[in-house]
Amino acid sequence: MTKAALVILDGWGERDGGKGNSVADADTPNYDRWREQGATSSLRTHGRSVGLVEGQMGNSEVGHLNIGAGRIVKQPLARIDDGIDDGSFFEKDVLVNAVASGDRLHLMGLVSDGGVHSAQRHLHALLELADERGRGDETVVHAFLDGRDTPPKSAVGYVRDLVGKVDETGATVATVSGRYYAMDRDENWERTRTAYDAIVNREGRGASDPVEAVETAYERGETDEFVEPTVIDEAPALEDGDSVFFFNFRGDRARQMTRMVNGIEPEWEGDKELDVEFATMTSYDEGYDLPVAYPAEKPANVLGRVVSDAGLTQLRIAETEKYAHVTYFLNGGREDEFEGETRRIVPSPDVPTYDEKPEMSAYEVTQRAVGAVGEHDVIVINYANPDMVGHTGDYDAAVEACEVVDDCAGRLVEALRDEGAEVIVTADHGNAEEMGTPEEPHTAHTFSSAPFIHVDGEGEAEDGELRDIAPTVLSLLGIEKPDEMTGEPLVHRKA
Repeated sequence: MTKAALVILDGWGERDGGKGNSVADADTPNYDRWREQGATSSLRTHGRSVGLVEGQMGNSEVGHLNIGAGRIVKQPLARIDDGIDDGSFFEKDVLVNAVASGDRLHLMGLVSDGGVHSAQRHLHALLELADERGRGDETVVHAFLDGRDTPPKSAVGYVRDLVGKVDETGATVATVSGRYYAMDRDENWERTRTAYDAIVNREGRGASDPVEAVETAYERGETDEFVEPTVIDEAPALEDGDSVFFFNFRGDRARQMTRMVNGIEPEWEGDKELDVEFATMTSYDEGYDLPVAYPAEKPANVLGRVVSDAGLTQLRIAETEKYAHVTYFLNGGREDEFEGETRRIVPSPDVPTYDEKPEMSAYEVTQRAVGAVGEHDVIVINYANPDMVGHTGDYDAAVEACEVVDDCAGRLVEALRDEGAEVIVTADHGNAEEMGTPEEPHTAHTFSSAPFIHVDGEGEAEDGELRDIAPTVLSLLGIEKPDEMTGEPLVHRKA
């Protein structure tokens, strides 16, 4: 049986030259040789190619989902946008029921177009739905302000847009709170409580209208994220018998407020027990017994499943920073191992930022992977350095990170070739190839393509998308891809 390996260089994008290109400027003899001698191509990593909306760059979670699924895995932002466009959003049972039930409808969430936790378009669509169903004037908005995924004083513009929409539909803005309070995710419950008290008990600062609330906060020296929870004059509180819909589509920063409103935890002395109908845009936690408008879509017959069903063994290995990506995300959102799957995690170094240790734990990851080469049929390994060091904006450190990864991956690839394995070297998205300048460092992901290299391949591989990787691995193993995989092999097994 042929063996195969997938070597993922996280954040290693393709870019021809240019300043701040740590990938091109690093000394990478192994990578350069593979590109020259192997079958190479480029893979799209952003926008609709990976299930996002156009103009949105990819990330590690989305990248590994698509790599493992062998198909485009549509992300919540795109799914909701498409639902609004085709009208299905306005017929969703959970949304219709949320609007129809309760004495009042309360819409809470992040009011911005950052596209990371929410989208203003989704809130506007909910207001339109309430108006169409005759409940426009019974709808209340609790606006959480951004300033992290958007400029720090951009909320006043978003709030003005919101005011225009609520005036059009008859709704009311009841509270305004910075996400520092309303969307904490680190168990700082006193922050969540401050926003909760504004929503439920009408406690906090006051303002005559939401725009004034933001402008007055600016005068106090607060930026959007840190705007103290403010209650708008004469707006209603959240009360028993009301309906709540939380319109954030990312769950990590929505959980604490969800838990507090629903009394899941913690218990606060003197709190009244709220009796409300509560629903969410996506699933924030599988343990919550709450209606969800857009449940997570978990793809079936992902790479790990197909390899397991073929009776093969597989190893997933990475350091802490990328461990979830080569396990949970690569397996399509599955926590448990497949039969025959072994997982190995190497602790990431304990440093404030990874520019202080650009090698991270690459040498330890490589040592363990090389030692396991003969024990598994399929190996998937992630090198975190280009992405994690790239996020620091330190060009010199990123160059060193790329050189370390080239050295480590070179050792691993030689060990794999000695075992007769088919080796693919690729990435999930770009980052380290665009570091900016010392004066203006670039710390974010990019729109660059990812390299695709079949190390011992001949000729050119086809250009494609991340979804083509799993079918390619299966083709090299001599396994037919399942019908669910829409990607196509970029290279084929030699006869």
